[in-house]
Amino acid sequence: MSTGKAAEPPVAIITAASQGIGEAVARKLANQGWRVALMARSERVEKIAAELGGHALRGSITEVSDLRRLVDETLRQFGRIDGVVLSSGNAARGPLLEISDEDWHKGFDLLLMLAIRVARLSTPHLAAAGGGSIVNISSFAAREPDGRLAVSSVIRAGLTAFAKLYAAEHASAGIRMNNLLPGYMENAPQDPQVTARIPSRRLGAMNELAATAAFLLSADAAYINGQDILVDGGLVRGI
Repeated sequence: MSTGKAAEPPVAIITAASQGIGEAVARKLANQGWRVALMARSERVEKIAAELGGHALRGSITEVSDLRRLVDETLRQFGRIDGVVLSSGNAARGPLLEISDEDWHKGFDLLLMLAIRVARLSTPHLAAAGGGSIVNISSFAAREPDGRLAVSSVIRAGLTAFAKLYAAEHASAGIRMNNLLPGYMENAPQDPQVTARIPSRRLGAMNELAATAAFLLSADAAYINGQDILVDGGLVRGI
């Protein structure tokens, strides 16, 4: 459960929830008693929300109007917001100097502006609920830049800075923001060379990542704020 402040079940918003990490987080939270408001472009998000007794909205995480609708509909449906998990998907890849301006700008919208925009929209409602938690799904590449993930490496490093600034401003209101940094997960292509780089010698399970996100939303993580939390099987060795 979330903060333990209310008798009624807590409410979480999850983006990109029709598959992958977003879906895994939605299922984990629903199993723990959260009410969930899910957003994705795919119609599959409606099926998942129906299974979980939640609310679904089809829309784009790069459209401000869709994000506003997500917050507004969550409040109309459930009356409060206690947690937010922002999953976004992948940015463009390619050799560093061959990535187009357009792809850099798209990555900026997808990976950083999502967090900034949803923080603007949801923070007053988290405060009204007595506090809450935002978890940004980032990447190990924010900590250890990877040339194969150039856009993600650069822009998600900015997300690390944003989370620290947000935490400094809003901790006194009981609102936290942390970044979850997955390594190579089981939804990635099976590549023996990649697996050999991971000390655990396996890809991460979606349920492991979802459980960490649920922990960061919970009262058990009440003193964890403005942090990058790696879930990577020991892949990143930097100190």
